[in-house]
Amino acid sequence: MAVQHPLELANNGSCDDDGHPLRTGTLWSGVAHIITAVIGSGVLSLAWSTSQLGWIGGPVALLCFAIVTYVSSFLLSDCYRSPDPVTGTRNKCYMDAVKVNLNSRKQSWFCGFLLYFSMYGTGIAYVITTATSMRAIQRSNCYHKEGHQASCEYGTSLYMLLFGLVQIVVSQIPDFHNMEWLSTIAAIMSFTYAFIGLGLGFAKVIENGRIQGSLGGVPTSNVADKLWLAFQALGDIAFAYPYSIILLEIQDTLKSPPAENKTMKKASMTAIFVTTFFYLCCGCFGYAAFGDDTPGNLLTGFGFYEPYWLIDFANACIVLHLVGGYQVYSQPVFAVAERWFSKKYPNSGFVNNFYSIKFPLLPRFQANPFRLCFRTVYVVSTTGIAMLFPYFNQVLGVLGALNFWPLAIYFPVEMYFVQKKIGSWTRKWIVLKAFSLVCFLVTVVGVIGSVQGLISAKLS
Repeated sequence: MAVQHPLELANNGSCDDDGHPLRTGTLWSGVAHIITAVIGSGVLSLAWSTSQLGWIGGPVALLCFAIVTYVSSFLLSDCYRSPDPVTGTRNKCYMDAVKVNLNSRKQSWFCGFLLYFSMYGTGIAYVITTATSMRAIQRSNCYHKEGHQASCEYGTSLYMLLFGLVQIVVSQIPDFHNMEWLSTIAAIMSFTYAFIGLGLGFAKVIENGRIQGSLGGVPTSNVADKLWLAFQALGDIAFAYPYSIILLEIQDTLKSPPAENKTMKKASMTAIFVTTFFYLCCGCFGYAAFGDDTPGNLLTGFGFYEPYWLIDFANACIVLHLVGGYQVYSQPVFAVAERWFSKKYPNSGFVNNFYSIKFPLLPRFQANPFRLCFRTVYVVSTTGIAMLFPYFNQVLGVLGALNFWPLAIYFPVEMYFVQKKIGSWTRKWIVLKAFSLVCFLVTVVGVIGSVQGLISAKLS
């Protein structure tokens, strides 16, 4: 079979000019990717966040984070090509954009650390969420049989171990290109359980015949406790919104012309509008339904008891979604680690050799000893940490707050300065620096509140 040069492939229309497969993404495929990435388990904590901030602070915070997310995506989408945002060289991932635009190896490594730490932390959060949902199914059936006053208390450790065992197997999927089917199932499941949560909240408001809650949110015994919970709520909202870590990967799927940054800006505006509407409905209807008793996780906190089969189905959807979601955030970490070790030890059979294995009723499988060991240890570590800190809202708050400013604000703003050649102390420079400073303060208070909440939950 003849081998063609990348330029020949580009000329006959089967590849781009850089030799990679031809990009066919459109505005609507970009919108779909963003919505699928953004709407996840974080949506289930928004009613609790709204309850802590109240009827004024909750919706305002959701709208503010939506605006910040759009500004961030607007700035970052211009960094896809360098030095010119329309005709420059493509940056296929966040780290590449930071390295090229800021011309700093240290900042690139720092960005990489935050990216992969965020992905690792999200894996931990997904272990916790999955176990919580599996326990909720058991409790829902118990309440249905024994009555709503029954204790129905169950642990989560066994479910975390079961999820870890499943992920050890699923993690042997080689890479993103081989898991399209898993991502498709996960995306369908995420919409399903989010719509169920929204529908149940709406039905509960109608059943109550009134809107619960207050302007100031859930009352506390002292001001300090109120501040901690408000800060934690901001961290939870920060976890639910930004998609900076995968924005450039999504943009790299878009065809050109028109210029990718123009399509991406339109896709971001549309997707953020849809997501914000959805988030406001979930957060506000959840708070309106339960008021001061709003649970931390809308589908597992048991404000809803009936219909129990629908609660079971929604939580089963969460579990299926997070089986795929865990892999979406873990595969980039696997790829980086395996590339690094392969370059570091090019002559190592343990790292580079593949062995063909055939299981009954399954297609032939290519196994690599390093992949098997590294990915297994990775899954075991996320499962172990989740068992030590099984606190849904606090973990989401810490992860969201820690990564919100550096990945969603700082790097996009600094790269935008370089791309547009914006000088110091110009009007645009001052506005964007002030914007970055405000977001930094939000990150600080979010981290403080979430860490304090995590410590309090652990001590209690």
